[in-house]
Amino acid sequence: MSEEFEIQNKVANSGLINFDIASLVPKGERKGIDLKDFLFEGLILKEKDFREKVNLWDTSPYKNCFVYIYNSADAIVPLWSYFLLTAKLSGLTQKIVFGNREDLEVLLMHQAIQRHDFSDLKNKRVLVKGCSDIYIPENAYIELVEQLKPLVKSLMFGEACSNVPIFKN
Repeated sequence: MSEEFEIQNKVANSGLINFDIASLVPKGERKGIDLKDFLFEGLILKEKDFREKVNLWDTSPYKNCFVYIYNSADAIVPLWSYFLLTAKLSGLTQKIVFGNREDLEVLLMHQAIQRHDFSDLKNKRVLVKGCSDIYIPENAYIELVEQLKPLVKSLMFGEACSNVPIFKN
């Protein structure tokens, strides 16, 4: 007597929705600008020289990029210097922030999560993918939970075969 066995995908049949937070990461090149490159001998801000360098600066490499402005020099610079750089780039880039690459990524993910419509996950069992090939700031996961908690039936983290339950409504 032979029995037929049908292989069933229990994960697919469970009604579990896989959500990959990496799908929210804005696409585009990230570029940093070091204020030090605009300082006299990389140390001192001379207003006239600084303004001249900014005016002559070719900003075309930053077109449609996400830009972070930082200062690697051990120099105190006036706040208006960042205003000048930003004014020169404004309208050319997708976003400009002060800080490092991680600061830029935190802000971009914050904006992406705030703008995303999660209504299709209402009353669903959601599994947030645990591994990603790209950098996702930890803060993005925190904000994601804040957005999903009042909406979803249950939330898990990880992979379908080994997930960590976070909460159930």
